[in-house]
Amino acid sequence: MSNTAVSLPEQPYPKKRKQGKIGAFFSELVKNRFLYLLALPAIIWFFVFAYLPLGGIVIAFQDFRAMQGIFGSEFVGLKNFQFFFQSSDWIKIVTNTVFLNVLFIFFNTLAAIIIAIMVTEMSGKWFKKITQSVMIFPHFLSWTVVAMFVMAFVSTDGGFINQILAMFGIAPVQFLSSPGYWPLILVLLKIWHGAGFGSIVYMATISGINPDIYESASIDGASRIQKIRYITLPLLKPTVILLTILAVGGIFNGDFGMIYAIIGRNPMLYPTTDVIDTYLFRAMMDLGDMSMSAAIGFMQSLVGFILVLTVNYIAKKVAPESAIF
Repeated sequence: MSNTAVSLPEQPYPKKRKQGKIGAFFSELVKNRFLYLLALPAIIWFFVFAYLPLGGIVIAFQDFRAMQGIFGSEFVGLKNFQFFFQSSDWIKIVTNTVFLNVLFIFFNTLAAIIIAIMVTEMSGKWFKKITQSVMIFPHFLSWTVVAMFVMAFVSTDGGFINQILAMFGIAPVQFLSSPGYWPLILVLLKIWHGAGFGSIVYMATISGINPDIYESASIDGASRIQKIRYITLPLLKPTVILLTILAVGGIFNGDFGMIYAIIGRNPMLYPTTDVIDTYLFRAMMDLGDMSMSAAIGFMQSLVGFILVLTVNYIAKKVAPESAIF
């Protein structure tokens, strides 16, 4: 009997037809239809409130009149941008905006990392939950409510701080007429208000670190401080860089809700607290010109977009895994 192998004819399997981009798109929608259905409310929200208003950018280049509308208002080119740069205070206002935002980003990030590490190092389950709730709670307080408490602390007559100083025979501090104190006060308030909430992302990152890494470090005799320094902090770096890139996009946008609620229209504090948003709000209230406000808002967004691209490019060179794209 011959042991020669018999070759079977190849089966003519039908080849899969390649889908076009449109076909692949609809195929993806059908395949994950329930997931997209869950995301549909957020998609609609972003489309209505983030993308549809982009058409209003044209107001920045018009002498906008509400009665005439966008299509009937006269185009004036870059004239609306001159309003801000012709002001003698624009350099100071831009400097205040950038300086305060740099302080907010740096110290808020630092405080959030410290809080996240402290909470994750706690051993008591209930104590940890109570601590998290207490630290997150300030984020949900309105800046208007916070402003009332701030005034109770810093007011010249009857303020809590000045009452303590009076007990030691020290003259009261004129907080409401001394602009030099307010960058520090605003930074402390920003940390108190947002660092606890911001630590949630870092706690989630730490909880995702493989515990075997910590166990191996413990076997090698590493202390808690050494594990934080050589394991936790290096593995947090991509998250820190990513969130910093996103925060840099708003570096030309002052926190209007906080600064206007606390400072209000106190011209004695403007040298260190007046930012682009508060300046534009006062200008719009006084002049009632929407086009000028839209022009500066467009400029803020454009500069923020350029800064995000720049910082992302630098991050891609330094730490490619931390870049957005």
